[in-house]
Amino acid sequence: MKSLYRKYRPLTLDDVVGQEQVTRPLGSSLKEGKVGHAYLFVGPRGCGKTSVARILAHAVNGFKYETEDDYVDIIEIDGASNRGIDNIRELREKVMIAPSSGKYKVYIIDEVHMLTKEAFNALLKTLEEPPEHVIFIMATTDAYKVPVTITSRAQTFTFKLADAGTMLAHVQKICEKEGIKIEPAALEVVVRRGGGSFRDTLSLLDQISTLSQDVITKDMVIAAMGLPEDEKISELLAAYAESDTQKITTILRELMSAGIKAEQIASEAIRQITDAPKPEYIDLLGKLIDVKAPFPEARLMVALIHGKAPAARNVAQPSRSVERSASASLEKPSSQQEAKDAVRFANVPAQFDFNKFLVDVRDYSAAVAAQLKGASFAVENGTIYLYVGSDFAVNFLGRDQNLQALSRLAGGKPVVIKSAKDNPNTKNDSLISKMSDIMGGEVKNDTGGNPF
Repeated sequence: MKSLYRKYRPLTLDDVVGQEQVTRPLGSSLKEGKVGHAYLFVGPRGCGKTSVARILAHAVNGFKYETEDDYVDIIEIDGASNRGIDNIRELREKVMIAPSSGKYKVYIIDEVHMLTKEAFNALLKTLEEPPEHVIFIMATTDAYKVPVTITSRAQTFTFKLADAGTMLAHVQKICEKEGIKIEPAALEVVVRRGGGSFRDTLSLLDQISTLSQDVITKDMVIAAMGLPEDEKISELLAAYAESDTQKITTILRELMSAGIKAEQIASEAIRQITDAPKPEYIDLLGKLIDVKAPFPEARLMVALIHGKAPAARNVAQPSRSVERSASASLEKPSSQQEAKDAVRFANVPAQFDFNKFLVDVRDYSAAVAAQLKGASFAVENGTIYLYVGSDFAVNFLGRDQNLQALSRLAGGKPVVIKSAKDNPNTKNDSLISKMSDIMGGEVKNDTGGNPF
């Protein structure tokens, strides 16, 4: 039995859903007989690049397209497994042979960005002076990895992920044809998890289509996919906004005891935040993206519990004179350590907006911003100390040009780059011991395990 995504693969340009920006100009060029010698299809996975490539390859030759056909003049090459210069040299020899039954010999190179530099150079020679009977259709998910010498010699078409409305209408029609009884709310979950990818969405629909002979409900889909309920994620975000550590811990225990992975919880939280952005969740959004192996559970706990706490991040280290004046206005602390922390918390300088600084850095240079990922800061006597996580980041950001740019973006204040391990405001406890203390048990370095 064919999988749904293969069964409903488009066979003509008119069958392609949600890619009018590609199918319309291609259809016009076919009608007018204006066929290029090289095409580059760019876009995310599962959005129809290979399907359209096959449709185009058949159309230029006047072949009837069936998904199981095998025309010798249409050659598909996997760029990931045929990426070397020897493979392209062999291709260059074969392109000189005239087509057998069609007007054109069409080469479809999938994942073309995987070719080596030498292979690209060899391919370039053919693209510069191609035989009249040859057409290249290249597809890639990573266009920036394809040399400009290649892209400049090809007609580039950009594919996009389908919007939720288009995808929902598409899968509803398929459900009707297949006799799949499913609640609208359940189908919306499938579409949402498919993320705009036709292949992923139909694969998920295939997966849940046998859950029930009756109507498939939203709860069935959520359970089958191992997804947390929306209400639980909403509760988790509300607990984060209230800095309620106990509630955060309780909710996470419940979710993970149900077999839901930390990465899935983070993914659903990201979805809820992006669907309805609120200022109090913006910092959390950046941290949730980093919830992945190793220690995904620990990373999730750090994001949720320390996301609102000022002790480890964005804390200024005041001068002694400021410490004394701040101490005088504070109530008596319960311990000497609390007194020190309270002084630091009370003196985060309002004149330095660290979040705005990071946004400005990102706009200035993605490379510089990448090295500031996870950084913390302190301000002392008008100097901003940036604590970064690797020696490479210290050296990279410490270059004169980068320091000057960071100082300018920080409002002209002097900037000093230091290693995170030199941050006096960072405790020396390891991440694992912190998580063990919070959760009351041992946290292991086991990405497949569940320490909660």
